[in-house]
Order: sequence, then structure tokens, then C-alpha cells
Amino acid sequence: MSLSDESIEPTTRQDAPPGFEDPEPDNSMREFYRLYKKLVIITLVLIGIAFISVWIFYSVNIALNYLLGAFTGVLYLRMLAKDVEQLGVEKQSLSKNRLALFVVLIVVASQWQQLKILPIFLGFLTYKATLLVYTLQIAFLPESK
Repeated sequence: MSLSDESIEPTTRQDAPPGFEDPEPDNSMREFYRLYKKLVIITLVLIGIAFISVWIFYSVNIALNYLLGAFTGVLYLRMLAKDVEQLGVEKQSLSKNRLALFVVLIVVASQWQQLKILPIFLGFLTYKATLLVYTLQIAFLPESK
């Protein structure tokens, strides 16, 4: 029997009778939650390292500004995860509401004299560093997925 002799029919969820749906979405959501948890842990570790470093090399005020931006980045990551979680089930595309969080943070930082824009912005970008660390981790240590 060759591959051309086999009939290839796409299977979709609506083809399956009730009660016989593919268990793959369950596994993929479990994998998604595992990835999200890992990303949050890596982010919190990076925030801790950066916060202590900024506190040592600069000042407490700058470190707290960094911390404000970093926790806003964690909130942004959480909002993104919630958006991705609902994708396909309740929504067909990602919303743009998360961007408003960043815009409000920068506007508040620019208007309030005690806040510094650069440490807040760099703190916000900590979640991007997390993605870089995770990418390097799976590239060089594939068994640690």
C-alpha cells in the first residue's frame, strides 16, 4: 500500500459525534498553561535579579521605577495569555486592549515628576527578555522543554 492509495480526509471537531471529540485541545491547553507558568517564573526571576542590580548600582527610587514597569510587563503578559487562551473558543483574533496598559503607564510616568520613563520602560520590557531566555533555552537545551 502506498501513500497515494490511502484516502486523506481532514478531520475537524465538528465531524466528531458528541462525546468523541479529539482530546488534543486538552493536551495543548495543558501545554499552554505549563508554558505560561514557566514564562512567569522566568520573568519573576529576571525581575528579582534586575531589581537588586539596579538598586545596588543606582538608587532605590530608580529600582522602584524599574519594578513598576516590570510588574506592568507581567500584567501585560497575563493579559496576553488570557487573550490567547480565549482564541478559537470565544474569539477569532487577539484584542489590542493590552497596548492601552503600556500607553497609560508611559503617560503617567511622563506626567508624574517622581517617576522616570526609561527605568519604567526597561522594566516593562523584562517580559521580552524572558522570551529571549526561553528561546535560547529550548534552542540549546531541547530536552528541558
